[in-house]
Amino acid sequence: MNFLNLAILVSSIAFLYYGLECLFSQKMKDEFTRFGLKQQRVLTAYLQLTGAIGLIFGFFVSPMLTLISAAGLSLLMFLGFGVRIKIKDSISESLPALVLALINLFIAYKYYQ
Repeated sequence: MNFLNLAILVSSIAFLYYGLECLFSQKMKDEFTRFGLKQQRVLTAYLQLTGAIGLIFGFFVSPMLTLISAAGLSLLMFLGFGVRIKIKDSISESLPALVLALINLFIAYKYYQ
């Protein structure tokens, strides 16, 4: 398995997990309240799940779908990183969003080539 395929696998699993957590976890509900984004939680969950599914289907069916999904997830996570910086979360709390943003930026870049 090459690094690109591993990145797609890691990202799709992470976003399937976090998307479901956003929908059903009380902890994530509390986090979105803390972020001041209570109304955006369900939308964020659906965007995460859609992006993860897009990465998976795109890998097997359509490189363009992978590119769009990865770019969208990257944007979503850069925004999430920005929110965490804005509310003054620690680096350790903010780092997962930045890492996922960079992983998806890498995937989008590779599929854009």
